[in-house]
Amino acid sequence: MNQEQFIARHQANWERLEDLLAAGRGRPAQADAPPVDPGEFPRLYREACHHLALARARLYSQPLIERLDDLVLRGHQRLYQSRSGLAGRMLRFAAADFPATVRREWRALLLACLLFYGPFFGMLVTVQFAPEFVYTVLDGWTVVNMESMYDPENHERLGREREADSDVLMFGYYIRNNTSIGFQTFAGGLVFGLGTLFYLIYNGLVIGAVAGHLTHIGYIETFWGFVAGHSAMELTAIVISGAAGLKLAAGLVRPGRKSRLRALLDNGRVAVTLVFGAATMFFIAAFIEAFWSSIAATPVTIKWGVGIALWVLVIAYFLFLGRRRAA
Repeated sequence: MNQEQFIARHQANWERLEDLLAAGRGRPAQADAPPVDPGEFPRLYREACHHLALARARLYSQPLIERLDDLVLRGHQRLYQSRSGLAGRMLRFAAADFPATVRREWRALLLACLLFYGPFFGMLVTVQFAPEFVYTVLDGWTVVNMESMYDPENHERLGREREADSDVLMFGYYIRNNTSIGFQTFAGGLVFGLGTLFYLIYNGLVIGAVAGHLTHIGYIETFWGFVAGHSAMELTAIVISGAAGLKLAAGLVRPGRKSRLRALLDNGRVAVTLVFGAATMFFIAAFIEAFWSSIAATPVTIKWGVGIALWVLVIAYFLFLGRRRAA
């Protein structure tokens, strides 16, 4: 069956499902609309899921796949929204919707990874052979401040110099700092992706320069011991924020057969899912950074062990959770 025959056979059911979804958002039903059968919506939703799988397997056009994907997403939200409260929806988002969306947007995620980790590892390695290279992205005061923050003689607290009197207030500081980076990287997609490209590369260079310099001068245990715990959450959240920004940019740069506004709105729904998940990861990273990473008395081997375990958990989370949702 070719695509035209496929559309002609199922178009009426898709339009009926769209009508039911629209009516659920408060739009009044048309006078000549057929009466609603309680079992109709679940049946049409299951059919749309099946049709989406067929469209992907048969490599039908991207606009058709996106239309069916949008129907399935809205149908899924409607079906389960009526069965659970806020806590259930949040749990479902964390356990299925967010990891499934990240996997589905793997192209944007891969590009964001290259733009961030390329400059990061490039600068990290370069500074080992040319230490003065750190000053191409950091000024002298910042370098001295970083050395003070991770000085092995510091036996009280590691990390940023305390601008607050307690871990709780530092927790708030880290949340503000992390969300600022994430928002800049995400919102930069609205200028045709230029802002997202800049912030991904810039943050990769700066973080790589700091890591490279402190490694070169021998502050390995204090620096890597500090960042190990929250790095999985924080760095992954930066990359996902970048992927969300690139998704916005794709709607503006490559709208396909849609108008730019329509493509931006459609891509924006996906981007919001990504950035909401990234914000949650930034929140967790700030908690770890304030209450765990900064403790200088904990043996560094334990910190490295915790850091490795969290990286494994984050990778497993995005690889395995929500697979039924993505199918």
